[in-house]
Amino acid sequence: GKKRLFLKIVAAAAAVMAAFAAYLWLSLPDVSGLKMNNPETTSLIRQRQAEAGKKAAPVRLNWISWSRIPPLMKRCVLVSEDAAFYDHKGIDFAELRASIEKDLKEGRLARGGSTITQQLAKNLFLSTSKSLVRKLREALIARRLEKRLSKERIFHLYLNVIEWGPNVFGLQNASRHWFGKEAADLTLEEMVRLTAVIPRPLRSDPRKNDSWMRFKGRWVADTLRT
Repeated sequence: GKKRLFLKIVAAAAAVMAAFAAYLWLSLPDVSGLKMNNPETTSLIRQRQAEAGKKAAPVRLNWISWSRIPPLMKRCVLVSEDAAFYDHKGIDFAELRASIEKDLKEGRLARGGSTITQQLAKNLFLSTSKSLVRKLREALIARRLEKRLSKERIFHLYLNVIEWGPNVFGLQNASRHWFGKEAADLTLEEMVRLTAVIPRPLRSDPRKNDSWMRFKGRWVADTLRT
């Protein structure tokens, strides 16, 4: 009867969900090699090069050691991108809830809500596509990164691979590209300006004083003082 049909539908839906969860879990990348080895490229770099097609210029990541990254640069990025980084395990559930609420209200994937670990997962292994499946994979990879790597290593990888402009990846390349100097020699103002680029790397120039740079730069600077 109807009850039996309903139970069959529920069982089938549960089986599909279980199979999907198993597929997601089994398809996650092995991140243990990142403990000691720096990646030569990332999924996002490959995506950008595919988008550029024949015009694509080669990208070489120039790694800067953890000790050479100015402490103030680390602080700028933390206050801007993930103030709770050292307190969560890959996912900031308070921020995630706010993100989901905004998405539901606007009927689209609007607010980011991603932690530094989630952003690293996206850069290394995923893409910029805004889908629920991609966000779920991002969260699962983030949890795996947190289990395998130290917080310092995650943050170090992040600063060395994220996008800082068209064909500009990693802090050292960003510092050289935008300001013509080594990252270790950045001034506080330059650090704040580079930090302001992170949320919108393809639309921001840290050397300009446009409305975004004024707003985000002032916000980062003010937050540093508190």
